Amino acid sequence: MSTEPSLADRMADTLRSALAPTELEVLDESWQHAGHAGANGTGFGTHFRVRIASPRFEGQSRVVRHRLVYEALQDFIDRDGVHALAIETR
Repeated sequence: MSTEPSLADRMADTLRSALAPTELEVLDESWQHAGHAGANGTGFGTHFRVRIASPRFEGQSRVVRHRLVYEALQDFIDRDGVHALAIETR
């Protein structure tokens, strides 16, 4: 069994560092997207749901909040094959 953190755990760590969230949940929902564009056939690592609340979001529009999350996770999109993010901000 691997002791290496999952991709979802690494994404959560990055979001904690970048946005200091008061609430955070990163869910790998890749298994629900088998056969969809961007799916890698393993059921892991391509489609994620992020639920996050952060003081950095106060006074920001939904578009700006989503942009902050995307910017924090851009390396995962570019390097690790993350294809889709469903973002819920509070």
